[in-house]
Amino acid sequence: MEIRLFKKKGETPNKETGNGILGRFKQGLSRTRDILFTDIDDLFSKKRVIDDTLLEEIEESLIMADLGVDLCLKVMENVSRKSKKLSTANELKDLLKAEIQALFPGEPSAPEPTAVVKPRVIMVVGVNGTGKTTTLGKLAMKFTNEGQKVLIAAADTFRAAAIEQVSEWARRANVGIVKHRDGADPAAVAFDGVEAAIARGIDVLLIDTAGRLHTQKNLMEELKKIKRTIAKRLPGAPHEVLMVLDATTGQNAISQAKLFNEAVGVTALALTKLDGTAKGGIAVSISGTMEIPLKYIGLGEGINDLQEFNSQLFINALFD
Repeated sequence: MEIRLFKKKGETPNKETGNGILGRFKQGLSRTRDILFTDIDDLFSKKRVIDDTLLEEIEESLIMADLGVDLCLKVMENVSRKSKKLSTANELKDLLKAEIQALFPGEPSAPEPTAVVKPRVIMVVGVNGTGKTTTLGKLAMKFTNEGQKVLIAAADTFRAAAIEQVSEWARRANVGIVKHRDGADPAAVAFDGVEAAIARGIDVLLIDTAGRLHTQKNLMEELKKIKRTIAKRLPGAPHEVLMVLDATTGQNAISQAKLFNEAVGVTALALTKLDGTAKGGIAVSISGTMEIPLKYIGLGEGINDLQEFNSQLFINALFD
């Protein structure tokens, strides 16, 4: 459903968002858009000035969307300072969009050409219930559709039925899988996965790991062991440690990411279940707080609902 941040009085939202990427962003972020929904014509009726009351209403909406108190205060401080020259709803909207956009890291410059790493090893980590294995499966399909040769290593030998779940994703993506029995050493599975990827000329190796709470020290140590084992077989690997976070947990996702980063050096983030929460501001909060790029967002259960994150599209989907 499309819901604008700024609507005209009496206007009903258009239910059609189209099938493009922006449409998917809008549909997946509809609950957060509801939270930010403001009748700006009423706010500006009778030439109402942008006063403290209006700014407080905007601030409350941003906090409810889980932008984070500190970042919200930062945004509103800038808005308050610059708002004296504003006179229209569009100017206010553009100012808010610009201030939130400024919280995202700038686009990286084009890297120098380097030799293609093969296999590229991606270790997927996260707490229980974030959609980690599902995200891995969707990535397997994404890379396969791009013409890359993919292999999965089922190193989650801890959770019941985990191997069956990731095996089903391997079948759906039509990719190979390296797996051991339940309860096997996860590091051994990861090692065998790297061996097989090298032998088979694989482009991308996705290593599934057991979901764990960041407070489970023994399991966190196991992650460290998996990473060391991978590097021992293939120096420089894993080339990416992708942490999957659940958007519905709000600000807790940031504390989880910080602790996992301390343990295994997270290099990229995937934020799932944005379609199931009004806390879509967590994407802004993560990008504004962490020095780890937000690489993917989950906007639904479909295969195509795992999207590469684009801050400009994200903001446009929320505000327009």
